Parts: sequence; C-alpha cells; structure tokens
Amino acid sequence: MDLDAFDHDSHMSEALDCAREAAARGDEPYGSVLVKDDEIVMRAGNRINTEGDIREHPELTLAKRAAAERDDAEELVMYTSTEPCPMCAGGIDIAGLRAVVYSVSGERAAAMRGSPPLLASTDVFAAGTSDVMVIPDVRRAEGEKLHRAHW
Repeated sequence: MDLDAFDHDSHMSEALDCAREAAARGDEPYGSVLVKDDEIVMRAGNRINTEGDIREHPELTLAKRAAAERDDAEELVMYTSTEPCPMCAGGIDIAGLRAVVYSVSGERAAAMRGSPPLLASTDVFAAGTSDVMVIPDVRRAEGEKLHRAHW
C-alpha cells in the first residue's frame, strides 16, 4: 500500500467534517473515516455525550466495526481529526489497521483544551502487536481552528 498516493487532504477534510457534525450535536469535536484503496468506506463522529458512553470515540467505533464487519482491516487507513487517545490507539492496534493519519496531536489538543496530555498513540502502537504507521499534522491549522472554536 502506497500511502503517498492517497488523497490525504480530502480524507482529512471528511474526518474534520465528522468532527464538526459531532460538535454541532453537542458531542466533543472528534471525527474519523476509514479508507481503503483511497476510498472512504466508513465514517464516524464522537458520540460520548449523545450516547452517554465514554467509549463512543469515533476511532474506537471504527476500529470495532472494522474488526467485526470486515476481513481486510490490515488494508484500512484511519484519518482522524485528532491523534487517537490511548484507548482508541489500543483498539486500532488490536483491530490491525494499517495506518493512522491525524490532524492535531494529542499533546496539542490537550493544551488547547486545558488538560494534561495523554500517552501518545505512537507509544501505544510501539507496545502493541501491529505495525501501525502514523502520519501526523495533515491539515493541522484547520484541526486546531476546530478545537479553538469548541474549547
């Protein structure tokens, strides 16, 4: 899989749209899409408030769906508005996704939110069983603008 050939801007734009939709309905501003062969196959937005469940992060939702509904998880790339938290990174690793592309680092998002940073997803992936590639900072300014507007 040649990730350099993927349309990172377009896919991240869709993930950021999912994050905006989540924020508009009263959830936190996080959104993600799963991509195979440069085509979006699933999308999700944060639903922790509307579902009343702290596990309803879009990254974990899509990792669970990929593991349960597909037999090609190792070919899927997740585009997400913000670097996955440790819970979501663990789910991504267990599901066996190929890569994660994010807009805003967890450290930067935590600073903008006024909370301490969490363990970086790369640390979780390094300790895991899969070889998840990570591409940071795609459309970072747009992602940061979304966080500033929400928090």
